[in-house]
Amino acid sequence: MEDIVGKKILIHGYKHNGKIHRCWSKGLVLQETDDHYIVINNRTLVTESDGRMWHTREPAIWYMPKHKWYNVICMIRKTGVYYYSNIASPTLYDGEALKYIDYDLDLKVFPDGNYRILDQEEYRQHAREMGYSDELDKILKKQLDVLIDLAVKKGGPFDQNFTKKWYGFYQDLKEGYYGKSDYYK
Repeated sequence: MEDIVGKKILIHGYKHNGKIHRCWSKGLVLQETDDHYIVINNRTLVTESDGRMWHTREPAIWYMPKHKWYNVICMIRKTGVYYYSNIASPTLYDGEALKYIDYDLDLKVFPDGNYRILDQEEYRQHAREMGYSDELDKILKKQLDVLIDLAVKKGGPFDQNFTKKWYGFYQDLKEGYYGKSDYYK
């Protein structure tokens, strides 16, 4: 396995039909374990499937599990941490980029704990057009329930300390303090 921690790498999101959906030009990998990747994006160039380009506006910690059907972006804003969760295939690294399949359903969680399920109509449309199997449909809807439960309980990446820890790690890395503390191990 190639060591990608500390490297800036591409991130590719695909759709079920294999077409590229969105590309991030660089994500700095902060951690890789057997279970997940933790990446930070900060003013990162994003290219949409139609060629439109934009830059992320704020730093964001991206929790990308290797064995779960979702990923969570923790966006750090002046008004608090906002969470944008994609229902998606488990993330893999193939030597070129971190890759996942985006399955349309999203969960947005606000700093006050309220949440909103997004893109349900897009999910239904793509399920029909791309032929999501009944088994896949069950997996994806179950993962949405798991994510909602995790968000309500403020567990995993929805814990404010998760974002604080990894953003602090990134700040220390930028300042040259990496490796001088056991705090992040």
